[in-house]
Amino acid sequence: MTLGELLRLTVESLERLQIPYAIVGSFASGVWGEPRMTRDIDVVLRLGPQSVKDFCNIFSDGQFYLSRAAIDGAVSSHRPFNVIHLDSGNKVDFMVISASGWNGLQLTRRIEIELTQGVTGYVAAPEDVILGKLVYYHEGGSEKHLRDIAGILKISAELVDRDYIAKHASDLQVLDIWQAVLEKV
Repeated sequence: MTLGELLRLTVESLERLQIPYAIVGSFASGVWGEPRMTRDIDVVLRLGPQSVKDFCNIFSDGQFYLSRAAIDGAVSSHRPFNVIHLDSGNKVDFMVISASGWNGLQLTRRIEIELTQGVTGYVAAPEDVILGKLVYYHEGGSEKHLRDIAGILKISAELVDRDYIAKHASDLQVLDIWQAVLEKV
């Protein structure tokens, strides 16, 4: 299964189950900035306990690895889990988010676009992609996140609400990183 096929399956299934979601991470930064090769799809979603069984059924055909226990734990504590296509190694990293704070805003601000040929779905707004990349950089120090942010600012600068980013970057304790990025760009 190609990454595009996995994206289609994921988006169409989440839509059918009416689970609120937004594509984030490298795929989303490529929508707003400069695309780069990635082997996974990052998705924030609001998944409730009542939807876990139906969600698991999406990936129950023996082609995927997933852990029901990990998903139940992720839902109850708002943390990530993943689903892996066994033959290709392609995966979807799902981040269960709460309705409060910046996490909750991501789903209210998501934008419907054509993600890839014939696949329409929701992607996080460019500001929320940048904020996510700032958090990822803060947690892991990978320069790829800063390159992704620079690409968004290069390609979609006119779309980016810098005041929104500064406000939430302060709340997320990554304002110093955001200010350093702005100085370099």
